[in-house]
Amino acid sequence: MALILGLAAAWGLGWAIAVGGPVLALAGLLGGILIALVLSSIDAAFFMVLAVIFLLPFGTVPVRLGFTPTLLDLAVLGWLLAGLAWWAAGRLGAPQGTALGFPVLAFLGTTLATFTAGLAHAPLTQTVARRFAEFLLAIASFFWVVTLVRDEIRLSRLIRWIIGFGFLTALIAVVLYVLPDSRAEEWLLRLQPLGYYREGGPILRYILDDPEQPERAIGTAVDPNLLGATLATLIALTLPQVFASRPVWPRPLTALFLGTMGLALLLTFSRGAFIGTATAVLALSLFRYRRLLPLIAASLILLFLLPVTQDYAQHLLAGLRGEDLATRMRFGEYRDALTLISRYPLFGVGFAGVPDVDLYIKVASIYLLLAVQMGLVGLGIFLLVMGIFFTTAWNARRVVRNLPDLEPIWLGLHGAVLAALVSGLFDHHFVNFDFHHMVQWFWLLIGLGTAATGMAHRVSST
Repeated sequence: MALILGLAAAWGLGWAIAVGGPVLALAGLLGGILIALVLSSIDAAFFMVLAVIFLLPFGTVPVRLGFTPTLLDLAVLGWLLAGLAWWAAGRLGAPQGTALGFPVLAFLGTTLATFTAGLAHAPLTQTVARRFAEFLLAIASFFWVVTLVRDEIRLSRLIRWIIGFGFLTALIAVVLYVLPDSRAEEWLLRLQPLGYYREGGPILRYILDDPEQPERAIGTAVDPNLLGATLATLIALTLPQVFASRPVWPRPLTALFLGTMGLALLLTFSRGAFIGTATAVLALSLFRYRRLLPLIAASLILLFLLPVTQDYAQHLLAGLRGEDLATRMRFGEYRDALTLISRYPLFGVGFAGVPDVDLYIKVASIYLLLAVQMGLVGLGIFLLVMGIFFTTAWNARRVVRNLPDLEPIWLGLHGAVLAALVSGLFDHHFVNFDFHHMVQWFWLLIGLGTAATGMAHRVSST
C-alpha cells in the first residue's frame, strides 16, 4: 500500500511539474503536506490559524480557482475540519455549555437577521457574501474554542504560540520601519503573489498620509491602526507573564517580547491603540500588579518630556484636542453615523449598503458601526455578551487567585479583550467584516477567556 501511495505521489508531482512548472508543483506539494498536517492535529490546525492572523493577515492563495480564497479561510476551514474529525472519532467530549452560549447565539441570529433585512435596499455581491460568511464563522468559532480548549496544557501552549507570533509581528514591523524606505517597499512588494498591494496605492504610511510627516509602522498588516490594535491586545496578554511564577516563555524572553511589542506600538502612532493599551495595563495594575503604577506614571511623564518622543506626544495631544484633520474627519463620521442610527434605530441598515444616498456605513468605532449595521438591538446584545464575559470573570477571581499557573493567562486574556473594547471606541476593526483576521482574533480571545474561566470553575468544584 505504501508503495502504491508513493508511486501515486511521484506521478502526481511529475504531472504538476510538467503542467505548472517546478515552483507551482513545489507550492502544491507544500500545501498538501500542510493540509495533511492540519487535518491530523488540532494543535497544528490552531497553529496555522494563529500564524496567518499575525504574520500574513491579508494573504491569499496564489492560484485563482474561480475565486481567490484567503490563507485565513483555508486555515480556519482546516481547523474546523480537524476538530470535527477528532469529535467524530470520539477524541473530544460533548460540547459544554457556558454563560456566554445563548447570548453569542442571539448575537449570531441578530447578525444574520439584520444582514438579510438589509438586502432589501442593497444588492448582494460575491464579495459581500464571502466576507459576511467569514464574519459569521469568526463569531461561531467561539463555540469551537470552548469545545477544544479544556485543559491548562493546551491553553498554555496556545498562549505561548500567540505571544511568540506577537513578537514576530512586532519585530517585522520594527525592522521594516528602520529600513530605508526603498528597501522596505521592495520587501513588502514581494508579498504581491500572496495578494498584497495588487491594487496599487501607497505602501508605506505616514501621519496624515504626508511623507513629510513621521512614518508609521505597518509590518504585514498594511494599515498602522490595524497593527496598533493587534499589538494593544498582545501587550495586555503578555504583561502578566512577566510576573508569572512559571511563564509560558522564559522571563528574559518574555520581557524582550513585551518591549518589542511596545516599541512597535509606539511606531504605529495609533492613538486609539495606545489608549486601549494604557487602559488595559492600568486595569491589570490596579487589579493585580500595583507595583507597576509608579512605572506607568514615570513612563507617561517621559513620553511627554523626552525629545525623542515629542512627535508621538504631539500627535496624541492633537487627537485628544480634536485639532488635526484625521480627528475632525472622525467627528464627521460620528455625526453621520448618529444620523443614520436615528433613522434606523432598532435593527440598522444591514451590512451591504445604506438606503439613503447621503449617508454611508463606514465609521471608526465598533459601537457606532454595530449600531449602524445591526441597530440598537444588535449593539445591546453585543454589550450584553461583553458584560457577561467580564461578570463571570469577576465571579471567578478568587478561585483564579489560587491557581498560579492559570492566573496570568486568565488575566492576560481579559486584559486583551479590554484593550480591544477600549481601542474600539476609536476604531472599527474588531467588528468590521472587511478585516476578517481582526474579527477572528477578537472572538478567539473571547473563547479563550471563557475557556480559562471554565477551567477555574471546574477546579473549584472538584
